[in-house]
Amino acid sequence: MVSESTDFKEDGQPSESATAFGDRVRSAVIWRSGSQILAQIITWGSTLLVIRLLDPADYGLFAMTQVVISFLAFLNGWGFASALVQSDSIDAFRIRQAFGLLLLLNALLAAIQYFGAPVAAAYYGQPMVAELLRVQALIFLATPFIALPEVMMSRALDFRRQAIVNLVAAFAGAGTALGCALAGYGVWTLVYAPIALFWTRALGLTIAARMLVWPSFDFRGCGQIVGFGSAVLFSQFFWLVQSQSDIFIAGSRFEPHALGLYAEALFLAQIFMAKFVPPLNEVAFPAYSRIKHDLAAVQWSFLKTVRLLTLVAAPFYCGLAVVAAPMVETLFGTKWLGMAPYIQLLSLALLVMTVQILFAPVNNALGKPSLSMFASLGGAFIFPTAFLIGANWGLEGIAWAWLVAAPLLLIVTARLSAPLIGVSLLDIGRAMLPGLAPALVMAIGVGVAEQSLGALGWAAPIRLALLVAMGVALYAALLWLLEREAIAEVSRLVIRRRPPVQDAI
Repeated sequence: MVSESTDFKEDGQPSESATAFGDRVRSAVIWRSGSQILAQIITWGSTLLVIRLLDPADYGLFAMTQVVISFLAFLNGWGFASALVQSDSIDAFRIRQAFGLLLLLNALLAAIQYFGAPVAAAYYGQPMVAELLRVQALIFLATPFIALPEVMMSRALDFRRQAIVNLVAAFAGAGTALGCALAGYGVWTLVYAPIALFWTRALGLTIAARMLVWPSFDFRGCGQIVGFGSAVLFSQFFWLVQSQSDIFIAGSRFEPHALGLYAEALFLAQIFMAKFVPPLNEVAFPAYSRIKHDLAAVQWSFLKTVRLLTLVAAPFYCGLAVVAAPMVETLFGTKWLGMAPYIQLLSLALLVMTVQILFAPVNNALGKPSLSMFASLGGAFIFPTAFLIGANWGLEGIAWAWLVAAPLLLIVTARLSAPLIGVSLLDIGRAMLPGLAPALVMAIGVGVAEQSLGALGWAAPIRLALLVAMGVALYAALLWLLEREAIAEVSRLVIRRRPPVQDAI
């Protein structure tokens, strides 16, 4: 959430002079986040149907392929394209250079995945993994036609056309998933649906941005693109080591059914962090880039982002932890009940991770992607170490490892970024408190109610409905009693009511 005015007073508050820039940022957030929510509703609708038709083992096999794809995807050149957003000015030749880099890198990655698939299958001891990976190589060939138009529209804060394309792509992916599942395609359902989504986005974004340009393979003078992109690339690599090492470690130790339960629990717990925060960061990066010369504006806007996001994230994660069992039974069926203990542990860890990933767009916009890289390097050491230790106690031990590693990474990230943007762990804690404290109290109350309702033997859907209603009412009441200013702040943000001092997005 970035200020709508780049003119700040000495106390860090925005001045009364509003600019069109703030309205553009607000519009960008609404379009990007709004479309993401609608797209996820579409995706979840099909997922809830598909997951009942497939088996946990299918998701276990799919999770194994995702580790390979994710580790290759960090080389897909998205960071090189992102350099076009951070630059003060660009020309047609630099755009062609970026497109050439994207084409070369992704063609190479597709070839590596196709021909290297048997190696991954041998590691997991699952021959099916090789077949899945060969088909999934098609995703890399779509990436250049997504990345370039997306970053160019992001640079202009044009998220309306992106939103429309993303919604169409969501329908294409959801329709493919449902059709394949009903036709009995099994694990192939999880392969064909993302391919349909990616290629729909590639075609739609290329048309919407009118970005079908002729690539240039003359890379002279592209030092800024390569320099910025390389730092982002290494950050992504270390992030992948951090985020994929649990599946990589568990994949060779546990059978697909158990791994599928853990992988889907992780997917569900990560929904907020992985699906709703990245769109905000996509808007934040170009917006922070516009105000990067005003450090007071950057600092004020960053802390406001933490505060507003925690107001939403804290009740989501705390609530998810206490209603995990009836939610899984209601939405997925009894065969997925083994997910619930993992969800309870992962939810609390991911609340911390949600705040940690807010630092990256600020560091990148201020021209210091190396800070994000070093933070990711810390995560690449902390998380695998924790997972290796936790694996001795099974998959639940790996889930517990998240609770240890996530706070440590937030501390490392804040210490690295503090000199750049002028925030400390204490500042972050103060920004999180208005949402975190009521959410924890709410979770305790709902948890006690869940124990009582479970002892009475009430059906899972009834328990879930009552617990959700109780949680919403209790959290709202606590905010009203303790944090009325936070409610007013959110209200101004949503309905665009102008306070005496302009608010930020």
